[in-house]
Amino acid sequence: MTKTTLFAMLLLLCAACGNSKKQQQHATDGAARLVGPAFSADSAYAYCAAQCAFGPRTMNSAAHDSCGRWIERTFRRFGMDVQTQRVTLRGYDGTPLRATNIIASYRPEAAERILLCAHWDSRPWADNDPDSANWRKPVMAANDGASGVAVLLELARIIGAQDSLALGVDFVCFDAEDWGVPQWSDHPDDGNSWALGATHWAENPHREGYTARFGILLDMVGGRGARFYQEGVSMQYAPEVVEKVWAAASAVGHGSYFPAAAGGMVTDDHVPVNEKAGIPTIDIIPYHPDCAESSFGPTWHTVADNMDNIDRNTLGAVGRTVVQVLFSEQP
Repeated sequence: MTKTTLFAMLLLLCAACGNSKKQQQHATDGAARLVGPAFSADSAYAYCAAQCAFGPRTMNSAAHDSCGRWIERTFRRFGMDVQTQRVTLRGYDGTPLRATNIIASYRPEAAERILLCAHWDSRPWADNDPDSANWRKPVMAANDGASGVAVLLELARIIGAQDSLALGVDFVCFDAEDWGVPQWSDHPDDGNSWALGATHWAENPHREGYTARFGILLDMVGGRGARFYQEGVSMQYAPEVVEKVWAAASAVGHGSYFPAAAGGMVTDDHVPVNEKAGIPTIDIIPYHPDCAESSFGPTWHTVADNMDNIDRNTLGAVGRTVVQVLFSEQP
């Protein structure tokens, strides 16, 4: 990352951070009151770009390690209590993966907690790229990784600055989500090669006996043209949380991003959180039913997953929805 790049990002972040005013207005139909601080899509966009400036954050790389330290520092700067889980995991092919789960907590002393999570590693292979020459190239992962973390960082900033949320919040950035079996491999894929960091955390939480009211996983929440259907595993384990989140999206005027319709069932970090940690957790993840390249969208696991295809409007719709959920909860 160059000094010029860092300076430009800091200017953008400072400009965005000046726009965090409390929302106490009414929705246009007068039916629902907006609650909580304003979410800055510009700020989230800048956090996404800052991660990408390190390069692809593939496991065992210098870019990965440098970005991880930056995520930790940024959460601390926002007043969060930060812990890390450093562990060597095994990839599908036996590769040792130096993984770090990053846990940033708001009001760590509060008994009532909400879990917000995303993964921060990059796919090491663009194995869904339309050009086979790119299949073994790393993915920049602006959307598939960085966007979710970017929204978490902006949420941490505004929650920490206002310091009025009575509940505790844990922002968990899972590592080693995207080392799943590549499409070009002849290795069988039973689904267990994905979400390695989340599985470790679910089996070994950062606090003994940890629990939360519910969890929300953010995955690929910045893509152009994204629509977030109701994902199948989420409906299986946490239908009441799906209802809560989709109602919040409607309340803040972003119902068009959250169709009240079924999407696919996805192997993602929320699976071990539900099955092993027992926390009802949903996945906000895009579904493109008419996309020929992938139901996750045209840039999924391709070299085109870069900042050119990140949309501030999508980041803002997701971020404002989560703010509405959090500040609608009663202690």
